[in-house]
Amino acid sequence: MSAVASLREIQERVIDANRSGAPLRLRGAGTKDFYGERLEGELLDLRSHRGVIDYEPSELVITAHCGTPLSEIEALLAAHGQFLAFEPPAFAGDPTIGGVIAAGLSGPRRLQVGAARDFVLGAKLVEASGEELSFGGRVMKNVAGFDVSRLLCGSLGFLGIITEVSLKVLPRPRCEQTLVLRLSSQDALAVFNRWGSLPLPISGAAWVEGSAWVRLSGAPPAVRAACQRIGGDSVDAVGAADFWGGLRHCTHRFFDDSTIWRVSVPSNAVLEPGEKLLIDWGGALRWYAGEAMGARARTLASGVGGTAMCWRGQTVQPRFHPLSKTVAQIHRRLKQHFDPRVIFNRGRLVAVETGA
Repeated sequence: MSAVASLREIQERVIDANRSGAPLRLRGAGTKDFYGERLEGELLDLRSHRGVIDYEPSELVITAHCGTPLSEIEALLAAHGQFLAFEPPAFAGDPTIGGVIAAGLSGPRRLQVGAARDFVLGAKLVEASGEELSFGGRVMKNVAGFDVSRLLCGSLGFLGIITEVSLKVLPRPRCEQTLVLRLSSQDALAVFNRWGSLPLPISGAAWVEGSAWVRLSGAPPAVRAACQRIGGDSVDAVGAADFWGGLRHCTHRFFDDSTIWRVSVPSNAVLEPGEKLLIDWGGALRWYAGEAMGARARTLASGVGGTAMCWRGQTVQPRFHPLSKTVAQIHRRLKQHFDPRVIFNRGRLVAVETGA
């Protein structure tokens, strides 16, 4: 259960585990211990393997060791007027950057800038043999045609230990304004999809508790013009930061419910009503709270080519949306290549990995 500080220490622990076949549970700050199928194996604390390796603001790229706290990276970027535009959630904690990428979760701004994986330029991975492999960035070593550095985003330690990551960063918007409109969930979904087809600088579009929230980011003239077109009431900077932060970090009171489903679907998919509903990403992410929705969320998502996971609450197996036969086969082949003895985060991403 000891922390590891150097690459050599990490490699030695991995080699020992691979030799004995004993699983390792990879962990940073533990902010996402709830996220995944199950936790298993001897704890390997990676927080000590930390530090920013390289950052040149003019190049819009930052490279850091896996254990570097998200707060440290965000503070450094903020000092230069830059940020991680995919808005990784912290869940009221301070995750490590390795954990951020291993989880691959994105905040409300995904609507405008893309997902976390779109910002991964390169990564280093310690595989089961103890070798550190480099992908993207300065050195390219790929497997079967995959962009492995981005493949690691959302892998939950399935393939190995992400020891280093290089991320694209962006300048902070020169101007931001949040508007709120009283709309039904159906009307909000309709306008979100209509606005999405227009050249509007929308960096957030969400609905909860009878109100649609819209965040506009960009050049001041563009933001002013969009405000006039959309209408609604302006929200002050403090209120806006509180609302969007609540969505990003899942600290909004909506998330206090004991049972929550996270449903990812096309933004124009027909809305399934729910007593407790939160819409994000302009309609592409829908959260349902309470037991009424239950596993029905999975059937509904599958019907439109989406996915649904039990974020918290009901005992559903698997918690993640079941993989298609083709995707499951790809998972098995990748696991066999990087981790044939299944020592890394056994059972965390998929319920059954043995025999992969």
